Amino acid sequence: MCDTGDMRATSPMFGAWVRGARPRTLPAAIVPVAVGTAAASGIGDDRWWAAGAALVVSLALQVGVNFANDYSDGIRGVDTDRVGPTRLVGSGLVAPRAVRNAAFVSFGVAAISGLLVAAAVSWWLLLVGVVSVAAGWLYTGGPRPYGYMGLGEVFVFVFFGLVATLGTQFVVADRMTLEGVVAAVVVGLLAVALLVINNLRDIPGDSVSGKATLAVRLGDKQTRVLYAAVVVAAFIGIVLLGVLAPPALVGLLAVPLAIAPLRCVRHGDTGANLIPVLGATARVQLVAGLLLAGGLALAAV
Repeated sequence: MCDTGDMRATSPMFGAWVRGARPRTLPAAIVPVAVGTAAASGIGDDRWWAAGAALVVSLALQVGVNFANDYSDGIRGVDTDRVGPTRLVGSGLVAPRAVRNAAFVSFGVAAISGLLVAAAVSWWLLLVGVVSVAAGWLYTGGPRPYGYMGLGEVFVFVFFGLVATLGTQFVVADRMTLEGVVAAVVVGLLAVALLVINNLRDIPGDSVSGKATLAVRLGDKQTRVLYAAVVVAAFIGIVLLGVLAPPALVGLLAVPLAIAPLRCVRHGDTGANLIPVLGATARVQLVAGLLLAGGLALAAV
């Protein structure tokens, strides 16, 4: 068939790129900025434009990390047989160089947005940005990717929990508070839950390919315990935050959404059966995070 250049010819590849960006992971980028912005309400300069820039940074970093992981895993040959979403490089859909360049472009967008914020707020934020980009690339890239050493959850907790949430609070209000710290821990735990369930699903394939994720190191049973512990700890964190800012307790309305994925993990679902659990965990993260942000904003009124 000749290439007519119409949308029908280009849409399959466009769809592949969209899937490669892994949009289901984007709540991990949205929630910390929403919570950090709400935690900044009424405590400082209220530099609201910086919240928008922080969101661009967070989203671009998340997409950049996703493409970087796709590239690094693909060239190592560890993504040829996946239960989850198809990877661009591992499946042969896209040339490795193109995916690598997409990661660099995403990191570049994050860097430009971060530079604007640093110029307006504080130049030391550049160091935070450099470390964040480096951590994103080295998660599965470089000679000794720390994601293969069971440290992925630490990366997610620190950068998509503490750094993203408190960083947003700081650039908006020029201050960080105890409420912000507790909220950042909750956000980090919710993000970790998403990675834990993803890695639980991938234990069989990762074990064969030599990816020693934390789930591989702990084993199936203990990873299920870890998932439940992280989810429960996140909601306990919301209760503790409610002591400082009572309206934040509205985040507990997301508890019913966590029941089904917890039950599936407890009952031993594996492989493709964990894909819906991953989606359900993302919903818990998004809903709990947005409710928490709403509660923190209400507390500032």
